[in-house]
Amino acid sequence: MTDARGQRIVLVVAVLASFVAFLDGSIVTVALPAVAGELGGDLTLQQWVVDAYLLTLGSLMLVAGSLSDTFGRVRVLRAGLVAFAATSVLAALAPDPGLLITARALQGVAAALLVPSSLALITSTYSGPEQGRAIGRWTAWTGVAFLVGPLTGGALVDTIGWRWVFGVVVLPVAVTLVLMTRLPGDAHRGTPDAPARVDVVGAVLAAVGLAGPVFALIEGQRVGFGTWLVLVPLVVGLVALVAFVAWERRTPHPMMPLDLFRTREFTVGNLATVGLYAALNLGTLTIPLVVQELAGLSATVAGLVTLPTTIVSLLFSTLFGTLAATHGPRLFMTVGPLITASGFVWMLLVRDPIDVWWQVVPGVVLFGFGLAVTVAPLTSAVLSQVSPARSGIASAVNNAISRVAGLVAVAFLGVIAGGALTVDGFHRVVVVVAVLLGGSAAVSFVGLRGSGARSGSGSGSGAGSSGHELRPDRGASSSS
Repeated sequence: MTDARGQRIVLVVAVLASFVAFLDGSIVTVALPAVAGELGGDLTLQQWVVDAYLLTLGSLMLVAGSLSDTFGRVRVLRAGLVAFAATSVLAALAPDPGLLITARALQGVAAALLVPSSLALITSTYSGPEQGRAIGRWTAWTGVAFLVGPLTGGALVDTIGWRWVFGVVVLPVAVTLVLMTRLPGDAHRGTPDAPARVDVVGAVLAAVGLAGPVFALIEGQRVGFGTWLVLVPLVVGLVALVAFVAWERRTPHPMMPLDLFRTREFTVGNLATVGLYAALNLGTLTIPLVVQELAGLSATVAGLVTLPTTIVSLLFSTLFGTLAATHGPRLFMTVGPLITASGFVWMLLVRDPIDVWWQVVPGVVLFGFGLAVTVAPLTSAVLSQVSPARSGIASAVNNAISRVAGLVAVAFLGVIAGGALTVDGFHRVVVVVAVLLGGSAAVSFVGLRGSGARSGSGSGSGAGSSGHELRPDRGASSSS
């Protein structure tokens, strides 16, 4: 499927599949106060509603990327979509906090199958500058989820109830499944001549290694870091991570080929991802809570306040994705996080009584523009030197890092804010977010190459249609 019409179908399906996962993240945020009000709970419950999803999503992303490359993008996408619809209904019907958190964790399992496979569809279909433009469009249109999510979620919460925030996700899932019938089966399998293999040992070690420490970080704030409930998963998780690296070095068919990290763009892009997505998850969770709980405004207004972020990102993401494909990602990945940081610094103006439209909204606009400058170039940088056969696992590594970074940041919200969200606590959150974004900018400036021609050519040769495997010596030569 290489003709223009076929490429458009692939792009639409990839956008819609990712849209589902991103919509869930954005639509739930504005519903958190209503969830806690009905089911009973405080900031800890709100953290777990977010973190249960991110925990399984981040833990299983590598497994999903490996499945995508082994069994085919279309097959894995279809399974993920069906599972996501079922678990969304389960979350909507949950009668108590425990079952809601369980349903959210199962949603994360399903969502882990969606993002790597959808992005791998794009990198397997497009090459060169067209790939940069396609990734930019994917970034922009999946950003519609962040546009629709808060507004839809706020309206649902204020009218028919927060449970519909989960139920409404079934609609885009159904539309995507119908459109997928136009794709030619698993035409985008990574290596058609290779037998299907899944690194089961690596998958288990990765899941345990990520889930254990993150669980310990969250629960440690509630019960203390010296209890067995915290120490056991922490130790088991750290041991599993060490064992995972050792296993991946020696197994003939690794789930995460470690030579991916020999490429400068892949390694630096993932390091920049840590600071960027830790900041974004912490910031985007806190802003709607401030609007509702401190300013006393409705969930619908909270959705409106976050609207400029998505509008600006939607308008400019394709442009900056195209520019990064031509000129290289370094400039954009350096300047973009600094613009985003300036938006959060603006929010230090928040004072009682809170004037949301002056103290918050201008910062949200800067936040959105900085995001547009950064995200598509970051995605292009991470995948620019990766062959199509391994684009699924490369995308999964980057997405897993972003989810785990966000998960850890959200887990520390209570510590940063001081146990309860106040104006002073929000100021501390804003400062931490700005510092994280500054770190991401510094990593990109120091680590990425300044020549746009070389980065641009990488996108064409490394991730294009030639299908050449990543050479182990490429990363070393590029870093000199």
